[in-house]
Amino acid sequence: MVSGMERRVRSTTVFFVLLFLIMEKFGEVRSLSPDSHCIWYGQCNDGMNCYYNGTAKELTDPKAIKLLKEMCPHLISSDTGHPKTCCSAEQIFTLNANMTLPRTLLARCPSCLKNFINLFCHSTCDPQQSDFMAVNAQDITPTNQIKTVYYAISEDFVFGMFNSCKNVQDPSSGKAALSMLCGMEASQCTPKQWLRFLGEKSLNPDFVPFNIYFNISSNSTMFLDILNLTLHPKNATFEPCTGRCSCQDCSTSCQPIEPTVLSIVFTILGFDPLEFIMACTFLAFLISFGTALICSYFYGKKRLRTAVYSLNADDESPIGAADAESASQKTHCYDRLGARMEGLFERFFCSWGYFCARRPVVVIGSAIIVCIALSLGIIFFKVTTDPVELWSAPDSRARQEKDYFDDNFAPFYRTEMLIIEAKNKSQWLHHPDSLRILPKLFGPVLQKDVLHEVLTLQNKIASLTAWSDKLQLNVSLEDICFSPLRPDNPRCAIMSVLNYYQNDPKNLDKTTLDEMGWTDADYLNHFSICTQDPLTISDLLLKGVNLSCLADFGGPVMPWVALGGFPGENYENATALVITFIVNNFKNETFQEMAMAWEKEFIKLMREFEGINITVSFSTERSIQDELNRQSRSDIVTILISYIVMFVYVSVMLGQYRSWSRLLIDSKMLLGLSGVLIVLASVTSSVGFFSYVGIPATLIIIEVVPFLVLAVGVDNIFILVQTYQRTTRHAGETTEQLIARVVSRVGPSMMLTSFSESLAFFLGALSNMPAVKVFSLYAAMAVFIDFLLQMSCFISLLTLDAKRQEAGRPDCCCCISGQPQETPTKPGILHSLANRRIYAKVFLNNVTRPLTMVIFVGWLCVCVSVVNKIDLGLDQKLAVPKDSYVLKYFSSMEKYLSVGSPVYFVVEEGHDYTTPFGQNEICGSSGCLEKSLLGRVYEATRRPNSSYISYPPSSWLDDYFNWIGSGSSCCRQFISNHSFCRSTVAESKLCEPCTLKHEVNGRPIDSDFTKYLPWFLEDNPGVTCPKGGHAAYGSAVKMTSRNNQSVVGASYFMTYHSVLKTSTDYIKALKFARDLGDNITKSLSSHDGLNLKDSGNVAVNVFPYSIFYVFYEQYLDLVPKTVFNLGLSGAAIFVMTFVLLGFDLWTAVIVIVTIAMILVSMFGMMYFWSITLNALSLVNLVMTVGIAVEFCSHIARAFAISTHPTRLARAEDAFLHMGTSVLSGITLTKLGGIVVLAFSKSQLFRVFYFRMYACIVLFGALHGLFFLPVLLSYVGPPVNKVRANRKTSGLVDSDNSPILTGGSPSSDSSLYPDVNIIYDGR
Repeated sequence: MVSGMERRVRSTTVFFVLLFLIMEKFGEVRSLSPDSHCIWYGQCNDGMNCYYNGTAKELTDPKAIKLLKEMCPHLISSDTGHPKTCCSAEQIFTLNANMTLPRTLLARCPSCLKNFINLFCHSTCDPQQSDFMAVNAQDITPTNQIKTVYYAISEDFVFGMFNSCKNVQDPSSGKAALSMLCGMEASQCTPKQWLRFLGEKSLNPDFVPFNIYFNISSNSTMFLDILNLTLHPKNATFEPCTGRCSCQDCSTSCQPIEPTVLSIVFTILGFDPLEFIMACTFLAFLISFGTALICSYFYGKKRLRTAVYSLNADDESPIGAADAESASQKTHCYDRLGARMEGLFERFFCSWGYFCARRPVVVIGSAIIVCIALSLGIIFFKVTTDPVELWSAPDSRARQEKDYFDDNFAPFYRTEMLIIEAKNKSQWLHHPDSLRILPKLFGPVLQKDVLHEVLTLQNKIASLTAWSDKLQLNVSLEDICFSPLRPDNPRCAIMSVLNYYQNDPKNLDKTTLDEMGWTDADYLNHFSICTQDPLTISDLLLKGVNLSCLADFGGPVMPWVALGGFPGENYENATALVITFIVNNFKNETFQEMAMAWEKEFIKLMREFEGINITVSFSTERSIQDELNRQSRSDIVTILISYIVMFVYVSVMLGQYRSWSRLLIDSKMLLGLSGVLIVLASVTSSVGFFSYVGIPATLIIIEVVPFLVLAVGVDNIFILVQTYQRTTRHAGETTEQLIARVVSRVGPSMMLTSFSESLAFFLGALSNMPAVKVFSLYAAMAVFIDFLLQMSCFISLLTLDAKRQEAGRPDCCCCISGQPQETPTKPGILHSLANRRIYAKVFLNNVTRPLTMVIFVGWLCVCVSVVNKIDLGLDQKLAVPKDSYVLKYFSSMEKYLSVGSPVYFVVEEGHDYTTPFGQNEICGSSGCLEKSLLGRVYEATRRPNSSYISYPPSSWLDDYFNWIGSGSSCCRQFISNHSFCRSTVAESKLCEPCTLKHEVNGRPIDSDFTKYLPWFLEDNPGVTCPKGGHAAYGSAVKMTSRNNQSVVGASYFMTYHSVLKTSTDYIKALKFARDLGDNITKSLSSHDGLNLKDSGNVAVNVFPYSIFYVFYEQYLDLVPKTVFNLGLSGAAIFVMTFVLLGFDLWTAVIVIVTIAMILVSMFGMMYFWSITLNALSLVNLVMTVGIAVEFCSHIARAFAISTHPTRLARAEDAFLHMGTSVLSGITLTKLGGIVVLAFSKSQLFRVFYFRMYACIVLFGALHGLFFLPVLLSYVGPPVNKVRANRKTSGLVDSDNSPILTGGSPSSDSSLYPDVNIIYDGR
């Protein structure tokens, strides 16, 4: 931002130089002699040129001859003798002195500088002045001084000189040097306007002592009516810049811009390819599925007539004879393996369930002790709130580059910004009461009363003092702000147009009057001058005022930074003011506390501010974090209500209510509450465990993991309780034995889902995205602990509650004795509807099933067709509450900002700047390689629409060359001790120019380069030396020591991104900058056949850095990361399902296909509901996989172990025994809690939690409860023949539970502690 500060000398000073030189060269040709002669010679009073009508004189001063030979070699005919000139030695010395500033401005392009000096060489010393210059007799003063000169010059030379100079850049500001020489923007300057500004006093009153009228002609002669005289326009030879100057300074030296490769929109018959493919896929499915249905109808018609169809859950009769015969056929090895695996799990869970039921106190006490021990780790709990830590992995490229930049330079500044609009948004016509100045339209924010109000506010902010309770001290802006010229100038850098007036209201009111007493110039004229040349030292129009455009902190304010809402470069039409307070961002805790305290006071002031003529939007460095914290606090109530709704639902719906008299007895509120507490205990245990380990949590953990674990935990609670309630007790069977039998039935299913989810989440922790990694770890551990607690503590609690109910004791008041009575099994409402075959009649009939397949496959194809259209990124507006002041700032920023973030191209330590080759690899001026670092970056600025780089880069290296180059008065040393003599030291006799012992083409090499570079970085810019590097490059170069010698370490070259408004813009800008940096790194290794060995350099890395890279890097490979994470989770679920279902491959495939369909549906919903893909949505997608397992695996396992004769019957049986629990558990529980999230004030909650959570539950329920049973009814795995044989043999009851034998059920030595599940393992 402040790099433009060393912007050369102010334009007007240069103009003065030029004019002064022109004065020297012009004379009069009114001589009556027909031969060529001089029109001036020597200097009169006040340094004015003296009229002289005579022939040229010999120049005898050796020093003057040497200077003339250096500047004007074409005027010296031989190397010996005394040349004849129309200038004295004094005039030559003056010419040389006055060329100091043009050399500084134009030396980057030797052709331009040569042509420019050539112009003044001829006018000052040409022995044939009278041929092309003339002066009227009345324009000669009595003291022989010349007041007006007429100068005839050829059109070829004028245009040649102009074309060689029009593109010369100023590296420190990124603007063309001609903007300071023409009185207007370089893009609007013409050759004629350039010469007029240099010669006419009315256009340049302070620096044109007399008028110089340039007369441009394309002919060999020109007749001037005013003089009645014919002149011969000077047709001096000019040197084109092509080939002599770099592309940055000479457009004709540039290679043609590579045409932008337009992305070819590939279509198939005018349709999007993916949409067309999905349409064809769906059509193919319809055809093949329809054909299969027709064939199966005719082929299976006879079999269907004879099929035995028994689905009564209470029917304990064996299957029909035909099916029994089929089931008794020879079993396959996978049938026996599956049955053996199933038996192993049933035996284990039966034993374990019996143990927990028999010893509830021991189990519950142990669980409490373990949970407390783990939860105590919360005392070490830490939450990561730093966005960098949250979204960027420590080993990521962006993070490493940021750390490198911060360590070698300084962290990027804290930014406090105001965007100001006028309440009256109309343009207005400025009517200066002057006949010479025409009325002009200006933007609404440039009204004087608006500027005064803004200045009052700005100065009030600058004088703010904040009290830090933590540090017990007052903090002012000067304590924390960035001051580029400190300690010489301690004022803070404030980027504001009011700094064109040095933040002084008196300067804003200054005007100048003409000879008639009318306003000749005012603040708007000064504004126009400063926007054309922010480095102007003294305004040309405000005569006698000596008002600078430089800010009070000593640097320039670039108009595109301080203004907004202007078209092109028409700054006068700006519709907004942008004020930026630049604050340091040192990473020590004390400084951060000081900055935060001041920003807090700043926010307080701005929130209370009410403008009279203006409206203000604002933001500080801490604003977003403050608003996130406020949002989190405001949503605590919403989250609590959501969880309370779910808790109440679980507590109430677990009960079986048969009559009002038994309402309290049949209620299971305590059991439901205990189940919820188990879920919370698993979350706290997971948090405590990782707090012990030292892995900090994130806000996502607090908000998402409880939702996930509650979904999993509640589902398992409902499955356990409702299976117990539906299971018929055998004769003589105790409560403990019944519980054991229930656990043996549902335990494997719960293990399948919980282990699948835990493994999927643990594998998700392989992600290098911190938010996803931490979520996966915490979620995996919480789900695993929840499973362990449910399979231990909750079984014991269920046993105690069952005994309470059997004893007739009321819930919540179990101490009150009641009337013991048998508790008959009674299915719930959903189970009763399913038991009456309502579900089968509606969803599993011959019409609904095909229709379900068509609808779900059609929806799948639709979702796949739009999955590639999902946007990446996170709209920052969603991160703050709806009523946040930051939202207004975001809107204003998108509407008005005219420049993007600074981008630094960092050259890491190791590059050798002391060799000509090493310098040419980096620099951007004449003699540098075409594909140098700065050359490549400048090339990118020529196509900002695709490169997203809008301004030429600043270059400390090129400015250093100009600072130390021959003819520059910047590099000086004290004669006494040879220490650095700053350009601000006025006593020139104390100092002498630096002497280069080692140089090539005027550039320092070897030891001279590193000797004088620290002086350059210490020197402040000023009138005599605008190239001082302290302000612009004080932090851009890090000097280090190597082999006991000072060398250049890391350095950067800064430019700006173009305005970036969307996440896509930010991502593309980062990608292009990365590609550009990688190409520069490669080019530093070899140029034109020169390799590193030849140049003596070592391979170094060049990388771009901008403040937003660390946040947007994740999107460069987010799509493959998403595929990887979801694919890995899916693979884990597939493997666990395959193994835990007894190596049932087909069921595992069906489960993973259904989960994939749920995921694809989520992607489709994200597109249609405008939800972008980012780390938050990726976390939700990973969670989707876990919850989808709950919807699918229970039903799939129930289908796999069912022994009913047909797939259709088994599908209905699976829904009857598991689907109803899933529906009443996870589905209805979650929907109640999710609806509450819709009322959140947080936009983030409404988008990424309410919308996505609702769709997770909706799609999970639709696919798990409706599509999956239909799919299984068509292509489900065949019945396990071993299990069918066991049912035929009476070893498995109608509920597919094992019949346990081995001892008296009522005896303490019952078989249950050593359960023996008898099954046929043949």
